[in-house]
Amino acid sequence: MEQVDQIALGVGGAGLLLGLIALGWATSLQRRLSRLQRAQSAVLGEHGTDDLVLHAQTMTDQVQKMAAYLKATTEQTQQRLGVAEGRLDGAISHSGLVRYDAYNEMSGRQSTSIALLDAKRTGVILSSIVHRDQARMYAKGVREGVGELELSPEETEALRVAMGG
Repeated sequence: MEQVDQIALGVGGAGLLLGLIALGWATSLQRRLSRLQRAQSAVLGEHGTDDLVLHAQTMTDQVQKMAAYLKATTEQTQQRLGVAEGRLDGAISHSGLVRYDAYNEMSGRQSTSIALLDAKRTGVILSSIVHRDQARMYAKGVREGVGELELSPEETEALRVAMGG
């Protein structure tokens, strides 16, 4: 019987030892879990009920939606910018003005030739010829820096000024 008691005592001691090891292991796991929960709370906030995987999936979905929105907005902006650039190319961007006495009358250089050109150097030259009792207006087209009709010396000078020469 003594031997049975010793065996029972040995089994009980081994059980106690295993119980203490299990308790130590459970305590260690509880600490790790607490640290993980604090870290998760830092990411999810105080009221976060999702786990990190669900939170990461939600964040990924939001980032994908934002990327799609930005892509669409960028494409729309590019289209609008193309339209605006097309309009600007057709706007008057170069001008040149020459004043002169058309009839050498010493009238204070009242006659005028003005060249109005777009970015492609296409546009019009307007000339106003002033005489004592009348004024006449003439218009000549310009295509890519060349007059469509023969230009007077004053109109040629206005064109040269407009083209930056």
